[in-house]
Amino acid sequence: MIPLSLPAGYTRIKHVQSFVELVTTPFRDGINALCWQRALTGDFHEVVRHLGSIEGIHTLEDSQLLSLPMNHAGKVAIDMMLADLRLLREHDLAPVLNCIQGYPRDEEPGPVPTDVFSFHADSATVEADTYLCTYHGAASEGLRNDEARRRVDIPETRAQLLKLFGGEDGEGFRNYLNENCYDLHYAPVTGARPFAFGLGNLWRIAVDYPGSPVPPCIHRAPDTLPSQPPRLLLIS
Repeated sequence: MIPLSLPAGYTRIKHVQSFVELVTTPFRDGINALCWQRALTGDFHEVVRHLGSIEGIHTLEDSQLLSLPMNHAGKVAIDMMLADLRLLREHDLAPVLNCIQGYPRDEEPGPVPTDVFSFHADSATVEADTYLCTYHGAASEGLRNDEARRRVDIPETRAQLLKLFGGEDGEGFRNYLNENCYDLHYAPVTGARPFAFGLGNLWRIAVDYPGSPVPPCIHRAPDTLPSQPPRLLLIS
């Protein structure tokens, strides 16, 4: 197994040794990300090759995966992904497996980009978590909370947003930021060092919801270019 390179001295990430530990370990004492580190087995490139040309985001159903004419190594890869889907479904979650050649970008990003390439926190109205695993292609990226700053708290950006809002900095403006998800996006501070989630590792990360005991885990999708191989990403 290739060691996972995580920020030295960063205590918000905890390694777990099993799926049970992943889903039952509470977020507390500042920990807002759990990582079940695993070695990939099987040929995921073979899976991507048999899927053919993909544009944008294509959701893979179990039946489609099982119908692919795989060699043994390809079948091993499919079995691993199906096993992960099954584990999450048995935990009353609704995971999705996507083959991604590219994500939509903000057509008019304005002062705060809100697409998945921007460092952001997931949000919910009730207690929730996000599960992520990249099997092929570029992995998701994380940013230390102490190396991130909310874009809406940057004076120049806030001034631009106030101009777009056309009002004063008060409750109405805060609702405007929330409704447009501007308050969920972050900028790395000078000298910040983002880190990769790695391939094959199943992550559970904290989201922003009322009463959360820990700050959300800040992350983003990696840049995708036409020349790069597509991603196989599980998300729930």
